[in-house]
Order: sequence, then C-alpha cells, then structure tokens
Amino acid sequence: MTSILQEVDKVEILTLQDNYIDLVSGDNSEVVQRALPVKGMEIRNSLLAEHGFSALLTLTRGDESRSALFDFGFSEHGADFNAEALDLDMGGVEVLALSHGHLDHVGGLERLAARIGKPGIELVLHPTAFRNPRYLKLSEELKLYFPPFTREKAESAGVTVTATREPATLLGGGLLFLGEIPRRTAFEKGMPSAHYEEDGQERWDPIEDDTALVALLKGKGLVVVSGCAHSGIVNTVQYAREVTGVERVHVVMGGFHLTGPDFEDALEPTVQALQEMEPRYVVPTHCTGRKAIRRIEDTMGDRFLLNMVGTKLTFAA
Repeated sequence: MTSILQEVDKVEILTLQDNYIDLVSGDNSEVVQRALPVKGMEIRNSLLAEHGFSALLTLTRGDESRSALFDFGFSEHGADFNAEALDLDMGGVEVLALSHGHLDHVGGLERLAARIGKPGIELVLHPTAFRNPRYLKLSEELKLYFPPFTREKAESAGVTVTATREPATLLGGGLLFLGEIPRRTAFEKGMPSAHYEEDGQERWDPIEDDTALVALLKGKGLVVVSGCAHSGIVNTVQYAREVTGVERVHVVMGGFHLTGPDFEDALEPTVQALQEMEPRYVVPTHCTGRKAIRRIEDTMGDRFLLNMVGTKLTFAA
C-alpha cells in the first residue's frame, strides 16, 4: 500500500513548551540537542517550563525544509518567551496545527502567531476544539472551568481557521494532521472528570478534538507527535498506521496523559503496547506524569528519550 505521506529525509522537533527544564544536563547526542543557559558567552539565559506543550516541527526532503507549529503552550507569554530566548526565527512556519482546545495548548496562540508574522496563516484543528463551556467536574458542587477558546478568539490572533474531523496533509504532503481518532482499546477510556454543557445539558466530554501530527521518515517509519493523547496514545499510533498504510513506527512522542489516579489502570497496558509497537524512540512529554515516565524509561531502555523545554530532537533517514 502506498502511503498518503511523502517520505522525508529528516524530522526535527524543537520543544517550545513542556513541563520540565534542565539547562545543565550535558547529554547531547546526534539525536538530542539541549538548550544552554548561555547568551553572549555569559551564563544568563533561561527558559520557562509550564504545564503545557508547543513544538516546532521541521521536515527536510532533499534540499527543501518546511515547518509547522504544533500547539502553543499554557500561558500567553511562555512559549513566546522561550522562542525569544532561543533566538528562534519563526518566519519559516507555514502552517499551525492544534492538538485540542484546552488552555495548556492554546494559551500562547496570539503571541506566537504575531512572532511568525504572517497574517491569515492557516490554523488546522478539529471543529469541537471550540466546544464551550468545558470544565473538570470534581464533584457535583465543584466544577473547574476552562477559559473559553472560540473561533472568534482564534481569528483575532490573525489566523485563518480550517476545521476538519478528517485526516489532512500539510506542508505539501509531508505532514499529516490525523483528525478524529477512533477509540478502540479497552483501557484508554478518556478523562473521567472532563465535561461540557450543550443545550443546557451536562455531558461527559470525550475530547474528540484530540489529535496528533504524523511524518514518515525515509527507511525508518512513522514519527507520531501527540499533544495530550486524550484519545489514548495507543489508539493514536494505531490510527496513524491505518491512515498512512505504514506499520513501522520510528518515534512516538508527546503527552500520553497517564498522570494521576484516574489513569493508573491504563499505565501498564499502555507500556506493554508501546513495547509491542517496537518504536526506535519513545518520548513522553507534558501530561504523561512522573510515574509513567519513569515506568517507560525503565521498560524501554535506550529507546526512551527525556524531553524538556528547548530540546531539539533530530531524526534522520
């Protein structure tokens, strides 16, 4: 079967927002390049870690490189601050993509769009990313609301919204927006506290806007990057295989949302499924959680990569 994706020679993923930072880890390699606390040959530079995610993906095919920005971090300023600290030129970004409509992924949209400086740049997302009101229902008396993310708010940031439930290719066919992900595993049940209101009725929120980006690295397989994987990271990778027609997986990266007691039952089946997929690298980020990250590291050995703010990962054919 021929994949709907064009093979690329290199995939670079620069993290502009994640939950963790260590500027003196000293563990650079051919794959991993960490940010340094240095500017003008002085130790005076730092980055901001937040409970959020944002990543710049750059795909290279031959002599041509093309870039997309995936998610925008939690606060209005965090990911933008990091881009400035990294002296990052974002003028080459051609398209924006959103994993889902929660604040920790949309907060920095306005400032990052302004930094890119392309009025009308396309933002690709699932239509229910604009679902509102959304909240975490901790009890009948306690509901914690997400700040509303609306089409008007997105468009006021200077972007042109493309809403789709279906998979869509970006960057001339080199990158795939996965669209709505089918929920098929028995253990990936979603976020039990997530709710929303519609027509005056309270409903459980399956967060069906949750999605991922996928690239195809020549000779090595799929590179799958999720935001939170509310659909389940195993469901996400399985659907990426189905849509692309490619079985081999090289990288599974992103938030896996395995933190906290609600996801205890999903941890071991997820780790087992990741082992069975046999990716070369597993890169848990953001909402995966300390316990799950430690379990993945213990299980996957040298297949595990620790991510953090300012890290650039380079996967080459």
